[in-house]
Amino acid sequence: MAKRGPYGKGIERRDQILEAVLRTIAERGFHATSVAELAQAVGLSQSGLLHYFGSKEEMFIAVLRRRDEVERAIVKTPTPESLIGLIRRNTEVPGLIELFTHMQAAAADPAHPAHEYMREHYRRSTEGFLEALRSMQADGTVPAGTDLEAMAATFLALSDGLQSRWLIDPSIDMTAHLTLAWSRFTSRP
Repeated sequence: MAKRGPYGKGIERRDQILEAVLRTIAERGFHATSVAELAQAVGLSQSGLLHYFGSKEEMFIAVLRRRDEVERAIVKTPTPESLIGLIRRNTEVPGLIELFTHMQAAAADPAHPAHEYMREHYRRSTEGFLEALRSMQADGTVPAGTDLEAMAATFLALSDGLQSRWLIDPSIDMTAHLTLAWSRFTSRP
């Protein structure tokens, strides 16, 4: 059903703004782009831009949620191989890695608006990965008796940690490290 009236137009405009902000941060970088520049990129004042989100932090959380939606559309089943491929693609959008890393650190404060987003992000990521690991364990790819929850948490933490390190040292080959880790996770003792 088509969106009608001012409410529908507002949602549509917010979506357009969100796509433009996501694209700008991905291309230019999170730290290299001010809210004023983001507003200018979408033809609004800073207050006009933030009107659609409530605050700068909420806008950035909305960008991360949209990025998550795009990634879920790309990665139908979160297998180790698909997650490694996702990390490889993330190197093409370092601004989004910067944003995620910044918000991840800020989310350590339970009062920060990103706190609940990150809790939900990790819950959803872990559940999806666990489902794939259970299937892989059933078909013999992952050794029987492996603590799948620990494996999922470790692999996802390694992915995030490598992305943070990559921001500091882009010579780090994240996909090679993750591929090595995965081979160690699945090797039989």
